[in-house]
Amino acid sequence: MDLQKALVKNLLAYAVQREVPAAQLCALAGLSLDDVQGKQPLNITPKQLNDLWRNACHLSGDPLFGLHLGESMQAPALGMVGLIIQHSSTIGEALTQAASYTHLITDLFGMQVTQHKQSVTVQFIPYKDGVQERSFAFQQMMDLFMAYTLHEMDGLVLQTIRPKLVKLPFHSHSEAAYRRVLRCDNLKKSKEYLIEFDKQHWDIPVLTANYEMQSLLLQKIGAVDDNLANIPSLRARLSTYLLANAYLGIPSLEDLAANFNTSARTLQRRLQEEGITYQQLAESVRKSLALHYLESGSYPIKEISYILGYNELSAFTRAFKRWTGSSPANFK
Repeated sequence: MDLQKALVKNLLAYAVQREVPAAQLCALAGLSLDDVQGKQPLNITPKQLNDLWRNACHLSGDPLFGLHLGESMQAPALGMVGLIIQHSSTIGEALTQAASYTHLITDLFGMQVTQHKQSVTVQFIPYKDGVQERSFAFQQMMDLFMAYTLHEMDGLVLQTIRPKLVKLPFHSHSEAAYRRVLRCDNLKKSKEYLIEFDKQHWDIPVLTANYEMQSLLLQKIGAVDDNLANIPSLRARLSTYLLANAYLGIPSLEDLAANFNTSARTLQRRLQEEGITYQQLAESVRKSLALHYLESGSYPIKEISYILGYNELSAFTRAFKRWTGSSPANFK
């Protein structure tokens, strides 16, 4: 799989979710959308990559576009996780495997995973090229990889992992966004790019079944779609986002708005203009997922309830009866 091409397609797909036309982004970077969507390998120059990131940030009005893309990107999206799953039984092994694939996606930096007595560090090390390190693409790619690493770990073990320490250079006005996306209050301004985890995470077993669940969801909704030409309605874009990331639960309106670089009030108002509230949209997604998981026959009802964000099985049962007139057990 052409991993660099997969990254560009994910960037464009997320831009479309943010109401930025993929064709316009490609044109500004001197790329052909047909080539991106085609089956041949994509040859992209450093200048084209830099222009792609710069215009994605400019047209979306989001200087943290890379960070938000990394937060939103599904773990199997780059095709790396399938390779990792085949060779890893624990988070530690998965991180080590991921580091060995980094060069297939970017030539801007490498990834180094180190065990310590009480912790594990994942460090992103710039290659010794001052021009590249100062490039716009470098900063955006670094943000993307740090956020994506966390998301990938969550997807492998079906739990929210929180770092002990994060180091990176950042502007003070963006500090709250980095704290939220990287889930770390111990954020240090530094020239290094480093995420530190508690040592206990190293031996957490990888859940192969959860990777299969993510892959099924991507196939079901076409989250990384070859058709990037049209910008769908806000309702459709948010539904796709929620479905694609549902294995980690349904986010709050506030978290979803933050990823789209807007306020919760603005997002709710725009949805209401399309005749729906966020609560109704989230409920619709939960119903679709509940039916999908039950029809697959692969997941216990209690696990489905947990994935969909219900603290009690009884609450999920009541909701399911409201949707279908039947209990989950009878439906299954």
